[in-house]
Amino acid sequence: MIEIRNLVKYYGDILAVNDITFTVNKGEILGFLGPNGAGKSTTMNILTGFLSATSGTVTVNGFDILDNPQQAKKCIGYLPESPPLYLDMTVVEYLRFVSELKGVPAAQRIKQLAEIMKLVRITDVSGRLIKNLSKGYRQRVGIAQAMIGNPEVLVLDEPTIGLDPKQIIEIRNLIKELGKAHTIILSSHILPEVQAVCERVVIINKGSIAAIDTPEGLSHKMAKTSKLQLSAEGPSRDIIQKIRLVPGVRNAEQVIEKEGGITVFEIEVDPDTDVRKPIFFEMARSSWPIVEFKSLDPTLEEIFLQVTSSMQSGKRG
Repeated sequence: MIEIRNLVKYYGDILAVNDITFTVNKGEILGFLGPNGAGKSTTMNILTGFLSATSGTVTVNGFDILDNPQQAKKCIGYLPESPPLYLDMTVVEYLRFVSELKGVPAAQRIKQLAEIMKLVRITDVSGRLIKNLSKGYRQRVGIAQAMIGNPEVLVLDEPTIGLDPKQIIEIRNLIKELGKAHTIILSSHILPEVQAVCERVVIINKGSIAAIDTPEGLSHKMAKTSKLQLSAEGPSRDIIQKIRLVPGVRNAEQVIEKEGGITVFEIEVDPDTDVRKPIFFEMARSSWPIVEFKSLDPTLEEIFLQVTSSMQSGKRG
C-alpha cells in the first residue's frame, strides 16, 4: 500500500532523514515512533505531500507522491498533531467545506458525512460550533475530516494528545475500528497506546531507522531470555522443581511469599519457546491453583528507550 524507498531530506546542511526505507501493508495499523528531533514529522510531511524529499521515493497505492500528487493524495486522509479546524464553523458546516475541497461529488456528500459522523460519534454535536467542543470531540472532528473522500490510508499524528484517560480509550477504540477498513499510520508518544493498537512498529532515531518489527518481535530481540511471573498457591520448593523440568525453562526462583499462602515466582525461559501451557498443566496435575501468570518481557516503552539511547552516531533531524 505504501512504499518509502531510500528517503533523504536535508534542511540546508542539516540531515533530517537519512536514507530510510520501509513499507506499510494494506490493512495494517503501523506505529511510527521517534523522539523529538528524530525526523519523524519530516517523514510524515513528505509522505502526505506537504514537503518534498531531497532524494528517494514515496508511493501510495502505486502512485508516486511527486509524479502523481493528485492521485496519491486522494488515497490519504491526514490528521496532523493540531487538527486544521475552523472554530467559528459548526461541525457539519466544516465537514461540508472539507468535502468540497476534496472534490466529493455533491450527490454523495450528505450520505458520506452522515456515515462518517455516526462512525466517529459526533452526530449529536453536528450543529454545535467547533470552538464550544471539548478537546476529545475536536479530535473526533479532525479524524472525520481525514476520512472524507473515503481514503484508503489514514495518517494520524498524535491523535490522543491532550486527552483525558477516558477520551484516550475512546479514540483508541475508534482507531481499532477504523483499522478494519483502512491502512493506518499512527504516530504517538503514548507508547502503551501504540502497543495496544498497532500490529507493527517503525522506530526512527536521528534520521535513521532504528528498528522495525511487531511489538512482540522487538521484545524478543531485546531480551536475551524471556521472563514470566507466576503467582500460585502450593509448596514453593515442589513448584520450583516441577517448573524447572518443563522444556524451555532455564530457571525458576521464588520472589516473594504473600499472605494467604500465595507465592510469586520468576521464571526464565528460552525466548522462542512458549512454556505457558506446559506449566499450566503441571500446576493443574498437582492441584496447585494459579492466581496470576504474566510476561515480564520488555514493554514497548522500555524497547523504545533502549533502541534510541543505543544509537550514538548520526545527526539530529
